[in-house]
Amino acid sequence: MKKGTTGLVVITLIVSLGLFTGMLGAGEPYPTRPIQVIVPFPPGGVADLSARPLAMALEGILKQPVVVVNKAGAGGTVGIQSAAISKPDGYTLLVSLSSLPYLHEVDRLFNRPPAYKPDNFIPLAMLTGDPLVIAVHSDSPWKKIEDFVADAKKRPGSLKFGSGGIYSVMHVGAELFFKKSGIQLAHIPYNGGGPSLNALLGKHIDCAAFGPSVFAGQMKAGLVRPLVVLGDRRLDSMPDTPTAKEKGVDAEFYIWSGAFAVRGTPDPVVKILRDGIREAVRKPQFATAMEKLQTPIMYMDQPDFKKFLDADEKRSVQVVREIGKVQ
Repeated sequence: MKKGTTGLVVITLIVSLGLFTGMLGAGEPYPTRPIQVIVPFPPGGVADLSARPLAMALEGILKQPVVVVNKAGAGGTVGIQSAAISKPDGYTLLVSLSSLPYLHEVDRLFNRPPAYKPDNFIPLAMLTGDPLVIAVHSDSPWKKIEDFVADAKKRPGSLKFGSGGIYSVMHVGAELFFKKSGIQLAHIPYNGGGPSLNALLGKHIDCAAFGPSVFAGQMKAGLVRPLVVLGDRRLDSMPDTPTAKEKGVDAEFYIWSGAFAVRGTPDPVVKILRDGIREAVRKPQFATAMEKLQTPIMYMDQPDFKKFLDADEKRSVQVVREIGKVQ
């Protein structure tokens, strides 16, 4: 090595290391303090019940407290916005649902500045995924989805469907299937999937859309009849229920939960979080928690999750535009 070259190499290494450690926050390793996981929905929902066992597993992996904070409001917008404007240092994460890719379009419909944009976040991993299922009361005259669609075509706007609220994942997912099937139903929004199920059991509505776990007990009791699954394959819990694609309808929609970091979070931190989440979802405590909920783990690491999100956003935003402005 020529004279003077050694000094240049040392200086270059010092500068490079300084830049790298600076990204982690003044040379600090990550993590060195508690991590907050924002859930933009009330306790007890899919996002909350996915986030809590994930947080418990991550604590053991990252060796720091991981605290779940529920910030509900405006269908999830309040908590999502809170996460979007937080410092991008890896100490604030978001666990949200499949409404995240399209809620900004709802703001646009109402001429409101978007509370956030999907690209405010870095997808870390998909955690769980339940295909939406359209079901009717077991006493209804519709034995197959073909029967239901044929009846709805004869009586546009007469049949009623319930959901967990306007622009909820149940509303948007069901509308995707109806529009692809060429039928129009009257939408009756309720305050959550539970009230919507009660309305179906009480025969106040003709059908409703749910995640399979919501009505599993009622289905086993013979009170609810599933007609179609908006997934890529039939479910083990209802093997006789066809997918929409089997019936020639290109409608696929999942109630998924996923973990996100704030845009701008340093790449080394993102990698630590991705690796930690990958390990966490393999822990028995996470698998057991999801099994109790009858919610399947549908893990996707960042590259696959990003592709899924892009397709999901395109699909769901188009449905929201077709639904239009609903007061």
